[in-house]
Amino acid sequence: MTAVEHIAVVIPARDESELIGRCLESVLAARGVVEAARHAPSVSVVVVADRCTDDTANVARRFPGVTVVEIDAGNVGVARSTGVLLALESSGSSPHGVWIASTDADSVVPDGWLQRQAAFAHGGAGVVLGTVRPDFADLSAEQAAAWGELHSPADAVGEVHGANLGVRGDVYLAVGGFPGLPEHEDVGFVDRCVALGARIVATDSCEVTTSGRQVGRTPGGFARYLRDDLVQSEIFANPAH
Repeated sequence: MTAVEHIAVVIPARDESELIGRCLESVLAARGVVEAARHAPSVSVVVVADRCTDDTANVARRFPGVTVVEIDAGNVGVARSTGVLLALESSGSSPHGVWIASTDADSVVPDGWLQRQAAFAHGGAGVVLGTVRPDFADLSAEQAAAWGELHSPADAVGEVHGANLGVRGDVYLAVGGFPGLPEHEDVGFVDRCVALGARIVATDSCEVTTSGRQVGRTPGGFARYLRDDLVQSEIFANPAH
């Protein structure tokens, strides 16, 4: 079993002033669940505002206990790495006792999100892969139906999403952190963890809801999949439709 002394939540953000408020509200609610337990680990929250042209950083600073750092990388891999290293340096714990929970600024985590990740860490997990689902309010009826056809919880377990990802601090450092990629840095990072032989746990028990917007911050990300591939993939999988 591995004791978790500190949980660091890291959130990269680029022009997310409209959505980061609800993200941070959900993260602070999840922090409250952890802090209410006996012998609870401490919890920090770091937002990395990367090349923002809007009010993202100022919105994030309105939330108590949230650290905001501004960078000009224009690169989500660099943004995640910047946040993680800051969190590790300021945690007051050895990397082995720090659990890093990653989500995105356009996402909403469930109340038990951090609690569940910490439980997996306590059981020896080095990496936790959680599921995500889009906010159906942002989807057309056709897209929502296609998602239901293609994405049962069981099928989604094991997919890699930076919006719902956890890793122990020493594992993070051992693999060299998130690669400095403008997209798919989460997949590249987990590939490194697999190559290292880290114990990986995949779960649908703490699913994160992420924006169903059709125009995203990277050309090949989740928004592009929803816009260009989701319905076509469902048609291909069910040609009789």
